[in-house]
Amino acid sequence: MKIHSFNVQPNLPENIKFLEELANDMWFTWNWKAIWLFVQVDAELWTASKRNPKWFLGCVPQKRFEELSQDENFVRNLNEVKEAYYNYKNNQHTWYKEHHHENGQMVTAYFSMEYGIGEGLPIYSGGLGMLAGDHMKSASDLGMPIIGVGLFYKQGYVRQVLNREGWQNEEYPDNDWAHMPVERVTKDGKDITIDIRLGNETVKACIWRVPIGRTSLFLLDTNLQENTPAQRAITEKLYGGDRENRIRQEVVLGIGGVKALNAMGIYPTVYHINEGHSAFLLFERIIDLMRTQKLTFAQAREKVWTTSVFTTHTPVIAGNEHFDPELVRKYMAYYANEMGLSWDDFLALGKETKDAPMYCMTVVALRLAAFCNGVAQLHGRVSREMWHNLWPDLPVSEVPISSITNGVHSSSWISHELNELFRRYLFNNDQLGEMDPSAAHIWDHIDNIPNEELWNVHAMRKNKLISMARERIARQLTRQGFDMLSVKKSSNHVLKEDVLTIGFARRFATYKRATLLFKDLNRLDKIINNPKRPVQFVFAGKAHPADTAGKEFIKLIVNLTQNDPRFKNKIVFLEDYNMNVARYMVQGVDIWLNNPIRPMEASGTSGMKAALNGALALSVLDGWWDEVGPCEFGWSIGGPENYKTEAERDGVEAESLYSLIEQEIAPTYYAKEEGKGYSAAWMVLVKESIKHIVPFFNTHRMVKEYYEKFYVPAHNYGLGLNENGKVQSVADWRKKIADNWYRVAVTDITPPVENAILMGSQVHFKARVSLGNLSPEDVQVELYLGRRGTLGDIVKKVAIAMNCTGKENEAYIYEVSMSPVNSGRQDYALRVLPKNPALPSILTPLFIRWEE
Repeated sequence: MKIHSFNVQPNLPENIKFLEELANDMWFTWNWKAIWLFVQVDAELWTASKRNPKWFLGCVPQKRFEELSQDENFVRNLNEVKEAYYNYKNNQHTWYKEHHHENGQMVTAYFSMEYGIGEGLPIYSGGLGMLAGDHMKSASDLGMPIIGVGLFYKQGYVRQVLNREGWQNEEYPDNDWAHMPVERVTKDGKDITIDIRLGNETVKACIWRVPIGRTSLFLLDTNLQENTPAQRAITEKLYGGDRENRIRQEVVLGIGGVKALNAMGIYPTVYHINEGHSAFLLFERIIDLMRTQKLTFAQAREKVWTTSVFTTHTPVIAGNEHFDPELVRKYMAYYANEMGLSWDDFLALGKETKDAPMYCMTVVALRLAAFCNGVAQLHGRVSREMWHNLWPDLPVSEVPISSITNGVHSSSWISHELNELFRRYLFNNDQLGEMDPSAAHIWDHIDNIPNEELWNVHAMRKNKLISMARERIARQLTRQGFDMLSVKKSSNHVLKEDVLTIGFARRFATYKRATLLFKDLNRLDKIINNPKRPVQFVFAGKAHPADTAGKEFIKLIVNLTQNDPRFKNKIVFLEDYNMNVARYMVQGVDIWLNNPIRPMEASGTSGMKAALNGALALSVLDGWWDEVGPCEFGWSIGGPENYKTEAERDGVEAESLYSLIEQEIAPTYYAKEEGKGYSAAWMVLVKESIKHIVPFFNTHRMVKEYYEKFYVPAHNYGLGLNENGKVQSVADWRKKIADNWYRVAVTDITPPVENAILMGSQVHFKARVSLGNLSPEDVQVELYLGRRGTLGDIVKKVAIAMNCTGKENEAYIYEVSMSPVNSGRQDYALRVLPKNPALPSILTPLFIRWEE
């Protein structure tokens, strides 16, 4: 049977036609007055649409549009949003326009496997997608020239469905592209398609554009009639299929993403790889430069390395993307040949060590990107330790992986009620969507908000959370076959508005320890059912479809909530965690609980969202909270210490968790004054938490930091290499260094220090350096000063450049004088590194010579 299709669009009256434009720009997702327009059209249908405005408008009866066009209040509200939208789009005074300082015109391409922009575009699974979505939204708000690249999934990520026993099953509803806020990218009236080599076959992909305010997200889609069924399935599911389909997805994302940008006439000056999934883009960029600019592999690699940024999110080796080398050969041998590399040389780019059995995408990115970072300060330290093998002769502290701590897009996660309160008291009623939460001084005025007003907003949001929980649990139990009347009656008793509420919501990976709270059920019973200071808990989260242990955690919690009378209606588990559920939770709970195994939480952002909404943190010192706690406005579970066994760790930290709730959190929360519904002591903590957390832990600050630390230097160094002959000279310099480094040696010839040095006195250091065919301009000789560590290394305090003062026979003499700033024993070592001002770092690939 031959099936033909056509599309029917709603016919909106002219004075409300702006709704169509609004529905096609994800700007609406972080602007409450825009969202409220859709709610006013039909609140029930808006909820049923999963907040997908394009699908929503297609379901609204024409009669309703005619009514709205005659409704003066609605038209007035629409025109206010319309004016705010156009002001936003046309604003000539964005942060970027007023602060940018790179040379020439910068464009950054941001590659990610998933994006959490809004519920109506379900191409996300968890934290990585939420971060990518928030990154793009802040880029839009700041006017930053950043575009996104990802995949358009037919089915997106899994929908969680629990059975009566609490076991997680999965459903994969299709995304209806015809009714989503996306549009096909065309040229001269025809869809742009690209060809991507996959082993011995070629797959075609089209491109979808998602408008996000001032910027765009481009999504590749292989679900085309020209492709085979297997090829069409590549972009069927987010993280779906076997290892072979995963590598096919990553080839399409990385290599196809570069091809797609070129096909659209977009030529980024900086590429940002968000996690290792898209690292194959580095090879396509090299091949493209070799073809178009007639560069050698070494020259093209230099330009790609200089202009690439890589963010790693995974603090466990096993959690990074690994592939069997034979699978990599199947799909990447063609590209290795295009670069003129032997298979062994290509494979070495993705192996941590020569004998490593697997090919790692993180290693590829670390080797081929000059700017690398973890997503919190602790994660940066962990990453430097994890990947020290790539720089074995370098002290761990100098491994070139820095950190930029994650944040959240405040306008997307703050409740509209609290947002209005902040606008009135802190932001002078700024226009819609233009609030910059990273303006730290503004938050100092949080004390101006009366406690009662702040508490009333929070109480309102808690009530909405409880109502949402009751509705979802009633639907869940009804679907499972329970009697509707008894379900309705019992669901009215789920949670209470005046009880201390603690939230826990995240991916149910076992290291996040969702069940730590349940280690001692009798102790938990006393906490929850304390007659004077009761406590209730709201849980949500999905396990990966293949994670049986994570599913067992969910089952345990669900069974306790349903079958143990001590906890029934006082602990709830909300099915199918998504952006909407997350928003209700972070906006409504009193405490946000986070208890992963330290240091396995790279950053975490849900606690930042809760803090933005006035919830206080109860967290292990991991991820972002390690930069805040211990503090006076939140609670830290345990400390940074190590434990002998897992059982000891869990026992100590469970005891800490119980004690904090019993002895500190609940007493403070319930210390309510006569006639007031809140505790003044609690409100002090809430205001201090907001004041200290919100200005820093947001994506406006984060994107600005990426711009200053990475995007500007990557762009400028890339421009420098575009100068005539520069890339050739740098590649030649690299080869000269590699060919001659074996002849480099350094020897300490500092005169012995006979007596103790007095503070403030000068110490003179001297070294003899052999350089072979290299010159002093090619190297940097350093005095590495500090104290001897337990492993025989030096814990660095400072590296001081030494000056070439002459030549003795075939060796050069280097000298420096300095005054010690610390008393006690001082240790030092001497080393030689390459030096080239045209490069952002000389640590990749690493050449270093220590005195032997």
